[in-house]
Parts: sequence; structure tokens; C-alpha cells
Amino acid sequence: MLRTVNRILLALVGLVLLLLGGTVLATGLGAPMPSWWVYDGRDDVLLSDADRARWRDEPWFWPVVIAALAVLVLLALWWLVAQTRRGRLAEVLVDSGDGEGALLRGRALEDVLARETEVLDGVEQVGVRLTGRRSTPRARVRMLLAPHAEPAVALRLLTADSLATARTSAGLAHLPAEVRMRAVKHRARRVS
Repeated sequence: MLRTVNRILLALVGLVLLLLGGTVLATGLGAPMPSWWVYDGRDDVLLSDADRARWRDEPWFWPVVIAALAVLVLLALWWLVAQTRRGRLAEVLVDSGDGEGALLRGRALEDVLARETEVLDGVEQVGVRLTGRRSTPRARVRMLLAPHAEPAVALRLLTADSLATARTSAGLAHLPAEVRMRAVKHRARRVS
């Protein structure tokens, strides 16, 4: 989601700057502008003295300016914090025994863990996300259980089979996991 927000935000800012810069350049070079445009000649200024001082004496002007700037600063801070936060672990450090170690793509481990969990009895759908550091990853597992599945059995199979296999294959001492289970919506059976 953050990648999409970044692209949309950069595209909008770039488009606005390109349009404004292009019109200022075109006007400065003497291109004819429509009658409704803000300025219409080479020697015309973007904001006249009257336009700049127009709203200063209004009682609502300064609170609105300060509120708008505060919202802009808060949005910029939110965007900055969102840039530094990682949602997903890119790679996992695997102990290869030679002292160097190897890097395993986080998505690959997530996919294998999800596929191994989906074949368990009573599991309909699985979503896995690795977080944490590359030397000490943590797994977040979302499981969609079939109507006949028992959550305790599914959790036991997940920890004994899928998570244990992932932990040993990646050479990790621990692989803590947060598991969220949900049941598939289904109609109640009629008893006659």
C-alpha cells in the first residue's frame, strides 16, 4: 500500500509542478494565454500586492492558514515515518556452517510456509508474513479454517509440521509466530 501511495503522491506533485512550470515558461516566452488565466503577459506578476494582502484583515484567514500548514506538516511526518517502517522482511540470514551465512529471500520462505500449511487438514487458506530482523525473524500467520476443522488441532499441526520445518530448514534457533484463525462462513446444517 505504501508503494502505491508513494507513486500516486509523486505523480500528482510532479504533474502539478510540470503544469505550473510549463505555463509560467510559456507565458514568459510570449505564448498567448486564455483570458481567464491568472496572468497574461511577460511583465505580469503571479501575485500582485493587492492579491497578496487581500485576506490579511479577515479574522478567519490566519487560523485557516495555520490549520492548513499544521495538517500539511502532520501528513509529511506520517509519510516520513511510514517510509522508515518495513512491513515485510526482505531476507533471512541462514547459518550455512562456514561462518559467512547465506541470505534467503523472505518471500520464498513465506510462500513455502504458506504452501505447507495449506495442505494441513481443515485449512482452507493461509497468509504468511515475516517481520523482525533477518537474524531473528518472526512469522505472522493468518489461517482460514474449514467448517469441520478444530482450531487446536490446526494450531498443533502448524507448529509441529510447518513452522518446525521452516525453522530447521532455515537454520534458525527460534521462529516465534503469531497465528490468527478465522472460520469460513457457512450455513448451519439442518437436523431432521
